[in-house]
Amino acid sequence: MIITLDLAGDVPIYQQIRDSVVAAIAQGKLREGDPLPSVRQLAVDIGVNMHTVNKAYALLKADGYLSIDRRSGARISERLLLDDAVRARIFENLNAAAIEAYSRGMTESEFLTLCESAFDQLKEEA
Repeated sequence: MIITLDLAGDVPIYQQIRDSVVAAIAQGKLREGDPLPSVRQLAVDIGVNMHTVNKAYALLKADGYLSIDRRSGARISERLLLDDAVRARIFENLNAAAIEAYSRGMTESEFLTLCESAFDQLKEEA
C-alpha cells in the first residue's frame, strides 16, 4: 500500500493516512477483507510515530472501514455499509465544500460539475 504524506501541509498526518486508505478502497486498490500492515510496521514504513498510525486506524475503525482482531490484525471491513450515519457525514463534508464554493462565488452548476468530475475520476481509477 502506497501512502503519500505532505509533512508540511495543514492536514494532520493521521488524517492523511486515513484518507489514503479510504482513497485506496474507493479506487479498488484495497478490497473487503484485505489485510493492512500492523501499526508498528506501517509507522516504520512511512517514517512516522506509532501513535499517529494508531490514531488513523482508530478513525478508520470508527468509520467502519476497518475491523481489528488481535489475532489477524487490521483488515478492510467485510461490510462497507452506506447507512444513515455515513450519509450524514458525507452531507456534512459536502455542506462544508458548498459553503466554501458559494462564499467564493461559485455557481451551483459549477459546484455540481466539480462534484461529478471528482466522482468520475474515482470511477476511472477503480
